[in-house]
Amino acid sequence: MGKHLTVVLHDRDILNELLGYHDCNLALFEELLGVRLFSQGNEIFLETADQSIHNIFKNMLTQLEEHIKLGHIPGPDLIRSIHSSIKNGEGEKTEDLKNTRVIIPGGTKKVFPRSYNQSVYLKSIKKKEMIFGIGPAGTGKTYLAVAQALKAVVSREKRKLILTRPVVEAGESLGYLPGDLEQKINPYLRPLYDAIESLISPEMVKRLEENRVIEVAPLAYMRGRTMADCFIILDEAQNTTLEQMKMFLTRIGEGSKTVITGDITQIDIPRKNSSGLLNVISILKSIEEIQFIFFGEEDVVRNPLVRKIVHAYEAAEQK
Repeated sequence: MGKHLTVVLHDRDILNELLGYHDCNLALFEELLGVRLFSQGNEIFLETADQSIHNIFKNMLTQLEEHIKLGHIPGPDLIRSIHSSIKNGEGEKTEDLKNTRVIIPGGTKKVFPRSYNQSVYLKSIKKKEMIFGIGPAGTGKTYLAVAQALKAVVSREKRKLILTRPVVEAGESLGYLPGDLEQKINPYLRPLYDAIESLISPEMVKRLEENRVIEVAPLAYMRGRTMADCFIILDEAQNTTLEQMKMFLTRIGEGSKTVITGDITQIDIPRKNSSGLLNVISILKSIEEIQFIFFGEEDVVRNPLVRKIVHAYEAAEQK
């Protein structure tokens, strides 16, 4: 059979979780490592003479085992992100995983980082007053922020969750959409509701909305307000103008935590160089209470096809 690495796992339950249903994860390990794997009994064999691949595989198994012990299912997204982090010289310690998990009281799922940058992002949200999450689609910028925000308001660390987005027409006219103003605006805010509804039950969403603990509104509605003791999320910030960004940042009151997310490669406003998000990076980067986290294609945790699409666009733009 040639030189191979044998990994013996004494806990059969953990081995079954690692391999997945009908050993479906083995094919993914083979794809990522570029070598053939097979299992027999409580052993996994990896056919290669390359010691560096041996080490990556063992490191992956160690990290996946820690995730399993914390109740995380080792699906394709998690396996891919761990492999990417290890190849980039990054990794998670068990204590880091525990500290960056987000458990919403009464929520429907646990949330945990699936890449090194996601881990840094969650830690920054805990420590800093204002956090900018900048990167391509599918990197978890909004989802992780919403999870942290829901935890904060359900635990009564903050009195209110405010989610907002600029209403920008990406190639279509808002005026031609059917319905009244609320019905016209709703599609722009729907992704924020989707994030909320994936984390807590419909009954909890309704209760929090009725008690005005959750507010989802267009950015234009923020003018003239002071938002104190709130968890505030500005999503799609690349589509703010310079004036809108300044207006928003000066609305934040005492005791509030703010997360601002955006993708500077998907600016829909007519003059791209007037994006409030692009402009604010150089203006605020030296302020100690503010943290900028930049995500890359290695942090994409949606369908693997999304990562390939992001990579293809980046390659085309470089040309």
